[in-house]
Amino acid sequence: MKELWSEESKFGAWLEVEILVCEAWAQAGKIPPEALEIIKRKAAFSVERIQELERDLRHDVIAFTASLAENIGPESRFVHMGLTSSDVVDTALSILLVRAGRLILAAINDLIPSLEKRALENRRTVIMGRTHGIHAEPTSLGLKFLLWREEMLRNKKRMELAIESIRVGKISGAVGTYAHTGLFIEKYVCEKLGLKPSPISTQVLQRDRHAEFLSAIAIIGASIEKIACEVRGLQRTEIREMEEPFGKKQKGSSAMPHKRNPVVCEQLCGLARVLRSNLMPALENIALWHERDISHSSVERIILPDSTSLAHYMLKKIKWVIDGMEIYPDAVAANLEKTQGLLFSQKIMLGLVEKGLTREEAYAIVQRNAMKTWQEKKPLRENLLSDAEFSAVMSASELDALMDFGSFLIYVDEIYKNCGLDVGEK
Repeated sequence: MKELWSEESKFGAWLEVEILVCEAWAQAGKIPPEALEIIKRKAAFSVERIQELERDLRHDVIAFTASLAENIGPESRFVHMGLTSSDVVDTALSILLVRAGRLILAAINDLIPSLEKRALENRRTVIMGRTHGIHAEPTSLGLKFLLWREEMLRNKKRMELAIESIRVGKISGAVGTYAHTGLFIEKYVCEKLGLKPSPISTQVLQRDRHAEFLSAIAIIGASIEKIACEVRGLQRTEIREMEEPFGKKQKGSSAMPHKRNPVVCEQLCGLARVLRSNLMPALENIALWHERDISHSSVERIILPDSTSLAHYMLKKIKWVIDGMEIYPDAVAANLEKTQGLLFSQKIMLGLVEKGLTREEAYAIVQRNAMKTWQEKKPLRENLLSDAEFSAVMSASELDALMDFGSFLIYVDEIYKNCGLDVGEK
């Protein structure tokens, strides 16, 4: 990704476009075959020379074509014929964005199996579910990973659509009328580059395409943040059910030798904010003056390389977290017991309803005994069995049958099948 956004790569993409335009003109009979051969053989550039020329010319594309001319000689008069700068810059940018998007897709494709592996490994691991940060009911630890896998599959589709949206080129001239080129040049160049001709453009490709691309990237970042935030939360000392990788020689704090901080996950949460913030200027780039201004250009030189590079890096790092994380079964089991049976409150309430009580009556019985458990630190089972109104309708053995951790996972296999993972008879 770093090489993709280098100056060498950018100018290389510009040269691809310029050469293909010359080929198209040659096919149209506007450039002699021998001149085309010289152009293709001699066309070369030096980043240093382009930068030197730009200091005086104050125009990067003119500096680029001037550099080419120095190498090509008289035949350079055919280079950039009928074009405006954005014909080259925007078409080349689409090439780079498609390539960057495919690198991001490859990283997503690498991450999905890691999430799937963890989901399958932990399918039957009962873990405390939390809503509002408070113990709710048990769930499967595997479902957390399965949920993230599904989200990454959606991110994959979003990225594929975004790549398709940006996979366009334009060789339509100064205001998009093709007055100096006709439509053949654009069709030829785009076909050779694996792009689609834009059905209509101004001097530039329309920036809703780029905003869509960065929107997909921002959502990828938010999904990574979601995973990292959960790991951070479950790594807290009071919970410590899982932990991001911690190297043998790693240090957690300059002051406190005991510290094992979730620094990578914290980093990913912070970087996701950058991806979201980069989306806003992309949206603001959509509205340009008339057929074009260049207010978008300076912004894109920052947000496009930065966002694609960050997203690619973040996908690699979250895969590293998933692959190397520690899961602590003892802590998982201890946290299930922490509220002394309160996690069964809904099952018990529904059991009372089946016994003939109204929902309101059942809720009141369970809630008052749950509050006693909170306040007196006595198990919910003990409180319920000492409650005359409860004991009048439900026996101890019936209560024990309801207080079964495994009963929370009876439909887990069906959820996996819904997500395309057939777990069979395991």
